[in-house]
Amino acid sequence: MAKAANGPLGTLNGKLHNLVFYVLNGQHVCRTIGDPGKPSINQLANRQEMSVTMRLVKSIREFISVSFDLEAQGTVKNAHNLATSYIKKKALKGQYPNLSVDYSKVELSHGTLEGARDLKLEKKEKGVQISWNTEGRYDDIVMILLCHPLRRKATSLINASRRDAGTCFIELHHDGFLDEPIEAYICFRAADGKEISDSAYLGNLNGEAETEEQISQKKKYAEVKQRFDVVEADYLLQMKNNRGNPVDSKAFRNLAKEYQVLKNKLEHLPGKPG
Repeated sequence: MAKAANGPLGTLNGKLHNLVFYVLNGQHVCRTIGDPGKPSINQLANRQEMSVTMRLVKSIREFISVSFDLEAQGTVKNAHNLATSYIKKKALKGQYPNLSVDYSKVELSHGTLEGARDLKLEKKEKGVQISWNTEGRYDDIVMILLCHPLRRKATSLINASRRDAGTCFIELHHDGFLDEPIEAYICFRAADGKEISDSAYLGNLNGEAETEEQISQKKKYAEVKQRFDVVEADYLLQMKNNRGNPVDSKAFRNLAKEYQVLKNKLEHLPGKPG
C-alpha cells in the first residue's frame, strides 16, 4: 500500500498496484515491478550493456570513489552512477550479443587540473613502469589504475606518486598478472583534494582480453571437438575393421550419422583455435 504523507496531492511512498514509489538521494522515484514478459532484442542488448559495464565498474570501485568524488558533489548522483553512465554511453563496442568494453574510451575523471603529457607505459621484468612530463604543480598526487580484464580485477593506486617524480613503478610479478592483458590509466589530483584532472588512457599491455562471447564460443567448440574426436576414432576403426565398408548395423548407422553431424557442425562453429 502506498501512503500519501503530504495529502492527496502530495508524493507517494510505497506500493500501488505494479508501481513502487520511494525517495532516492532526495528525488522521488517511481518504478514498475512484476513480470515484464518476454524481452525484446533491444532490451536484451541493454541488459548486456549494463552487465558488461557493471563488471568493469565493480572492479574499479576503489578508484572511481575518489576520481569521481568531486564531480558528484552537489548533485543527486554518486561516483558509481557517474562511472556507470560514462562507460555505458561512451566506452562499449560491438553489437549484441558481442558487446565488450573499449578500454581506450573509458573516462575515469573529469576536471580542470592540468593533465599529463608525454605519457609512457612500459613492461618491466617484475612490473609496470609509468612515466610522464613533470610540468605543472609539483605536489599534485598521481592516481594510477591498472585493469586486469581476465581476472575482473584492478590495481588501484590512489596515491601512487607526486607529479614532480615523473615516474612510478608498480610491482606485478606475482600471480601471473604481468603476462595477462593490462589496461592502464592515469590522472592527477590536487594535494588539497579540491581539483582533479581529466583521466588519460596510458595504453594496453599483452593484447586485448577476449570477450565473454569469445570465451563461450571457444568453450563450446572445445566440447564439440572433444566429442567429435571420440566418435571419429570409433567410426574410422569400425570402417577399417570392415575393409573400408560401412557396418550393416543400426548402431553403426547412428554412429555414422553423429560423425557427419559433428563434422559439419565443427566446420561452421565459431571459436576455432587460431
